[in-house]
Amino acid sequence: MLFLSPQAIGAFITACLCILGVSLLQLPRMQQLISSKQTASLETLEREINTEKLRLNLLKQMPTFGYDNLIANWSYLSFLQYFGDDEVRDRTGYSLSPEYFEVILERDPRFLQAYIGLSTSTSMYAAMPERSIALMKKGLNSLSPWVPHRSYYVWRYKGIDELLFLGDAQNAKQSFQKAANWASNHSDEESKQLAGFSQKTVEFLNRNPNSRYAQIATWTMVLNNKLDDKTRQRAISAIEALGGKVIKNPDGSTKIKLPEKD
Repeated sequence: MLFLSPQAIGAFITACLCILGVSLLQLPRMQQLISSKQTASLETLEREINTEKLRLNLLKQMPTFGYDNLIANWSYLSFLQYFGDDEVRDRTGYSLSPEYFEVILERDPRFLQAYIGLSTSTSMYAAMPERSIALMKKGLNSLSPWVPHRSYYVWRYKGIDELLFLGDAQNAKQSFQKAANWASNHSDEESKQLAGFSQKTVEFLNRNPNSRYAQIATWTMVLNNKLDDKTRQRAISAIEALGGKVIKNPDGSTKIKLPEKD
């Protein structure tokens, strides 16, 4: 058992109180910053974006001294703040999204959660699927079917971007096949379900490269990611536009009814 001296305990409590005090002092400043962003001119917001881009470029080039994961995590938190600021993004767009992920995945290509943010923010919102796919392709060089756990999702995200945003059925088919192959190495229920679902999408594309069934299946993958309400609604609208129907079950899950013809 570890015993602390009264002096050490006192120092610890003092440090905690200092941190709490600083946090409380910063709250009005944070509220002021949020309010100022809401009323800031577009020119001011663009200057802030340019400043952030310079910071990200610096992070791409600076030495990390072994703290790659720390920089990746810190950059991911910055991205979440950037992406979640809906009011500002509605005015300025999402052009910095791939810049964040160049930093994140260069420092930690095995950061699995980052790939779904990359796919959604860069392909869907920033309309840069080529950048998203290129970053995934590079990151996959550092992955294997076993490391990190559930790495097969990255192949699936790549296939989603290729099919839905580039209309590249051939490469999408190869990506979904890779997702199925990697997932088949695992015996847990999630992996087995994903392997079967990905294989079914490959079969749709084999029969018909322009398959509505394949596109609906792929939008269903987006829907199941449950990122945010805006992404969810976009996926539902796309499924319905393709002739599918999204049925909500009493337990909150969703069921997709395919159109009668592909």
